[in-house]
Amino acid sequence: MKSIFQRIIDREIPGRFEHEDEHCVVIHDIKPEAPVHLLIIPKRVIVRVAEATPADQALLGHLLLVAGHVAKKLNLGGGFRLVINNGPLAGETAPHLHVHLLGGRQLAWPPG
Repeated sequence: MKSIFQRIIDREIPGRFEHEDEHCVVIHDIKPEAPVHLLIIPKRVIVRVAEATPADQALLGHLLLVAGHVAKKLNLGGGFRLVINNGPLAGETAPHLHVHLLGGRQLAWPPG
């Protein structure tokens, strides 16, 4: 069964796309926790970061580079946060690794 993110990538359900390339998509979160809340999602499924393998290294790096590019495009030069949840206790809600890009306001620490 496809994850919700696979269905969005395949355009089976709508998503508000900010960026797309051959390796990933960047969509706006439907329940934003900040003025800017985007999800950077690899097109190839990695269930969670703890299950990534050495073969995923380039893709994981690409996700971070895309995050920086999109943050610059959206004028988040004053700061932004990247979050990857791993497992239910961390708040993971979909079994498809994705990077949250949060910004547009002062972010507190610790985050939760």
